[in-house]
Amino acid sequence: MPKARINGIELYYEAYGSGTPLVFSHEFGGDHRSWDPQVKFFARRFRVITYNARGYPPSEVPTDPNLYSQDHAVADLLGLLDHLSIERAHLAGLSMGGGVVLNFGVAHPDRARSLIVAGAGTGSQDPESFRKQCTDNALRMETDWGSAAAAFPRNPNRLRFMKKDPKGWQEHADGFAAHSPIGSALTMRGVQAARPSLFSLEDRLKTLTVPTLILVGDEDTGCIQPAVFLKRCIAEAGWAVFPRSGHLINLEEPALFNDLVSGFLAAVDAGRWT
Repeated sequence: MPKARINGIELYYEAYGSGTPLVFSHEFGGDHRSWDPQVKFFARRFRVITYNARGYPPSEVPTDPNLYSQDHAVADLLGLLDHLSIERAHLAGLSMGGGVVLNFGVAHPDRARSLIVAGAGTGSQDPESFRKQCTDNALRMETDWGSAAAAFPRNPNRLRFMKKDPKGWQEHADGFAAHSPIGSALTMRGVQAARPSLFSLEDRLKTLTVPTLILVGDEDTGCIQPAVFLKRCIAEAGWAVFPRSGHLINLEEPALFNDLVSGFLAAVDAGRWT
């Protein structure tokens, strides 16, 4: 079970294949296993790395609330690249992971070959309401994990996945229920509730020159306008909308997701995206 001590925290990671590094960062409700359809596809041609964020066993679960933030998550990703001696990598993330990858690209553009930002920006249009929702969810996770764990996978933006792929959705729900209540609550409060709106990054995004692919489901209502905003701000960005799809597009439509990302990576590596 490979672990790396990064920023004082042990992070679990997995690596498969060889070639150009491709790192995946998971969403709040998932973990490294959420990327299995992508690992099986891309490890044939890339060195694929997945990892669990702090607070997600078998990564360490700090109990200090001050050790959870989006800045910590960006620093952990940087530390993982350093630990693996990766100078530059393609970076992909979904939802919370998409926010991490995007902010990493803004902070460390020299370390990113490209960015794949999927389903990012929930709460950006109404940050105050989103923060309250996250705070309420965190309290529920701390006090009644069984109820919180049963409810979260049934959020409206995850129901399309349940309808399309009941077995896959059940695996997702069971995986979330096995997460750490403490780690989940602290991540919800420190990373999700406290992160800035994507719209606040406008000036910095307009200076970003890293090739970027933006992906969103057409029924992921909280992420559609943020996706349009990212496309408008990032000069080297392209975007794609997944029809009849919610939040978990890499699991809902793995073949389409892999095909779009594969074409994007090929264009970037051939110097043709720009």
